[in-house]
Amino acid sequence: MATSESTTTLPGDPAPPDELRVGVIGLGFAGTTHLDAFTALPGARVVALAGQEPARLAELADTRGVESRYADWQDLVARDDLDIVSIGVPNDLHHPIAVAALSSGKHVFCEKPLAVNGDLAQEMVDAARAADRVLEVAYNHRRRTDVQWLRRHLDSRPFGDIYHSRASWMRRTGIPGLGSWFTSRTAAGGGPLIDLGSHVLDIALFLLDEPRVTSVSAVAYDRLGTAGRGGSTRGVSERRDFPYEVEDFASALLRLDNGASLHLEASWASYSKADEDIEVDLLGATGGARLHVDNYSTTDTLTLYSDVAGAPTVSRPRLTDPGRHHQAVIAEFLAAIALGEQVPAGQPRHTGHYGEFALHRSRVLDAVYSSAAERREVEVVR
Repeated sequence: MATSESTTTLPGDPAPPDELRVGVIGLGFAGTTHLDAFTALPGARVVALAGQEPARLAELADTRGVESRYADWQDLVARDDLDIVSIGVPNDLHHPIAVAALSSGKHVFCEKPLAVNGDLAQEMVDAARAADRVLEVAYNHRRRTDVQWLRRHLDSRPFGDIYHSRASWMRRTGIPGLGSWFTSRTAAGGGPLIDLGSHVLDIALFLLDEPRVTSVSAVAYDRLGTAGRGGSTRGVSERRDFPYEVEDFASALLRLDNGASLHLEASWASYSKADEDIEVDLLGATGGARLHVDNYSTTDTLTLYSDVAGAPTVSRPRLTDPGRHHQAVIAEFLAAIALGEQVPAGQPRHTGHYGEFALHRSRVLDAVYSSAAERREVEVVR
């Protein structure tokens, strides 16, 4: 078997006329990541920040030079001088904030998932389309350099027809705060499937050139979380008054409209091989590929499988740039807004800027949860 390797602005200064004015809602990991990504990119300026932890709000606003701060998100969204609202709060707040912001004429950048269920996600997409505003979702892991490289490599169909794929994100001990909002079905919409599984589902569908998932057969378990095991400090909320109402492991077989299949798994807590393990495998008629990310590694993550002169061959592309993740997706979001500004009045912007792809992911997650609960195969709502 052969192997080869292949102008800062001072706080208080008015924003230049070509800069989009941004309000960020949320002070946790997601909100802070959005804040820092917008701050690092040209073409936008964060002028308002909202959150309910006064000390954290003051710290972030002071260190990032944000002029206005609010305890309530409604006050931020009510401003008529904002172009963008960025949402980095618990999942159940995505829908009301986004609909309010879109209805008032603002573009929206939202942390994933789009909403806690597909019906609410549909309302967000409808609001974006009605207002002709861009609705983008932070599926940042598809912007990894290895994922982007593999997507470009697949354009030449090196593996023939890809008939089956596997996508998983497994944690050994990674329930993000036992008793936090993450473990409330109302606040979060689900457990690791909606938290981690939505990311690897996005990666897989992106690599496969966006087939539609037609039906799902799934199982879900909560054996560790309900016993108080598998907790971690990542993403922890200070609150401890939520019961454990979500799964800690889910597995599903997804049927695709092109005749292929996808096996999806996600776990916050399981007796498995690594603390943080992301994998995507593609099985094609003439070759295959494996993406393996161990504890957020960025190098030596891709392996390609093929035949050369009748002999099985393995190659490993050398990739050293980790990619920009949130900065990349926000840069694309800003570019979509700019593109829309060039569309003649009365003409809609390009399809795909209203969050439709994220809506499909929400519908798929709904079907997985329904299938697990009903113990049968479930069709995905279109």
